Amino acid sequence: MNEVRESEHPLRLVLVTGMSGAGRSTAARALEDLGWFVIDNMPPSLLQAAIDLARHTPDVDRVGVVLDARGGSFFRDVKEVIDGLPRDGVDLRTVFLEASDDALVRRFESSRRPHPLQHGQRILDGLQAERALLGDLRASADIVIDTTSINIHDLRRRIEAAFLVDEPLRLTCTVLSFGFKYGIPVDADMVADARFLPNPYWDEALRDLSGLDEAVATEVLGRPGAADFVDTYERLIRIVSDGYLREGKRYVTVAVGCTGGKHRSVSIAEALTARLAAGGIAATCLHRDLGRE
Repeated sequence: MNEVRESEHPLRLVLVTGMSGAGRSTAARALEDLGWFVIDNMPPSLLQAAIDLARHTPDVDRVGVVLDARGGSFFRDVKEVIDGLPRDGVDLRTVFLEASDDALVRRFESSRRPHPLQHGQRILDGLQAERALLGDLRASADIVIDTTSINIHDLRRRIEAAFLVDEPLRLTCTVLSFGFKYGIPVDADMVADARFLPNPYWDEALRDLSGLDEAVATEVLGRPGAADFVDTYERLIRIVSDGYLREGKRYVTVAVGCTGGKHRSVSIAEALTARLAAGGIAATCLHRDLGRE
């Protein structure tokens, strides 16, 4: 084990990486607003030097580093550096930002900028090369956020929920409502299907409302099985929480789905979030597809 010199101090480090166009800059700005010292687009080969410098700088104890695919072949050495950080007394968390190829292509086309690994080919070719390069980092990431269907404000809320409270051994849960017809969220750790409940869409008095409205919530949560459904998922999250923490996983995303993501999933997600928060789990509720219809 490496000895920590007297001039060194403990360091919290967040690595922000992921697909180009998926929102790394937004995540970096959110960390800065939370008081983190953020280094953007740093070559991976300088990661160890930046860590050493931060550990000898008295006023810097929380550092965010944005790594992107322009590091190229340097990424071969990143895993070795990352694996050694806990032994060096660095509290490391990795955030990986993901999005579908279709969404990323649209973003690059709208900005009229080439992909950094495109090299004169198609944008899709650059995306495929980037996914291959970042595969190991994605597999080992603490937090994977799919930004395909969320805006920059939702992304900021996800980052704030993960890093605003300084409780490194506390499980943080994001409860995300969604519509199955728009696809299952790729960053979900658990998927709960609320389609066993009657759909308020077929009630003309409720159709134009959402699961955030009291009338819809009362209808959904009052149906047989709804309360047991919320209770069961609350217990499930509590059952796995200690194991997640032991395995170094501090963030869990529970996706609650219904057909369109407007009524049942929204009410259930809100109720589950409230139950988790009341029981001491840091929980945030987001609605991916609300307003999309």
